[in-house]
Amino acid sequence: MRAKLVLGIAVAATAIVAAVGTGSAHRLPQAKHCPLFPRSNAWNQRVDKLPVAKDSAAIVRAIGPGDPVHPDFGSGLYGGGPIGIPYTTVGRHQHSYRVKFGYADESDRGPYPIPRNVPIEGGRKSTGDRHAIIVDRSRCKLYELYSLYRSGSGWKAGSGAIWNLRSNHLRPAGWTSADAAGLPILPGLARFDEVKRGSIDHALRFTVERTRRAYVYPARHFASDLTDPNLPPMGLRFRLKASFDTSHFPRQSRIVLNALKRYGMIVADNGSNWFISGAPSRGWNNDDLHQLGRVHGSDFEVVSPPASHRSS
Repeated sequence: MRAKLVLGIAVAATAIVAAVGTGSAHRLPQAKHCPLFPRSNAWNQRVDKLPVAKDSAAIVRAIGPGDPVHPDFGSGLYGGGPIGIPYTTVGRHQHSYRVKFGYADESDRGPYPIPRNVPIEGGRKSTGDRHAIIVDRSRCKLYELYSLYRSGSGWKAGSGAIWNLRSNHLRPAGWTSADAAGLPILPGLARFDEVKRGSIDHALRFTVERTRRAYVYPARHFASDLTDPNLPPMGLRFRLKASFDTSHFPRQSRIVLNALKRYGMIVADNGSNWFISGAPSRGWNNDDLHQLGRVHGSDFEVVSPPASHRSS
């Protein structure tokens, strides 16, 4: 998941905002007065009117045009843990810890308000990425940790990042976060409360098996030694083609697909191809979500950003 870094690529944020317009700042039901970043944030921007990138077809071919979409979230348990990346919220009185980081030079020192029973991706016995996501609803701050484990009376983790939910501030150029692309995870998760409401109004997070040794806005970090120009850099944005007919899909998967048309999805980590991230919930209908497997890589296209790239 991690790689040491040098310079990457970024796209000017202000140009993207001007070109695509503002979306709606979505919120967690458990932290209603905190936006999940401002309306002008990249995660909240519609991209259905932007042109297709010139190299879109080549990039899709390099990833896997015949590979199906997979919802990496749902209801119930898999491998002993919930299906998806969980999150929790805390108040101002939650005890905070100084976390011991493996990537301390690219992690925010904290402290981090970690509940003793904090939900961990994959469950307590997981050997996977073990992400933990915590929102302090009293301060509107987001705390994200990668590879979180108990360590004596405290905690240790691979890396960690702290975000002000009212700000568009990015990580320093070249820094990781709790995600390989140096992005926040929470704003890119499909959540059941959104689907229950009827729409997902932000981009989604997804993974591909092979990425390029580069990154584009809003990503800040790469995690690959591969230089094939047809491989996607971290942060690259895709969308479901407007011509794709979603009308015959069941409700939950249809809402996800409509979001992928309007807001698209962002390459955030190395993993299985076309795996879309979400938060676990008992409300998900796994049979409904598995209909997303009828969608394939060839049904997507790369969005062309409205501004030229600049060095970071």
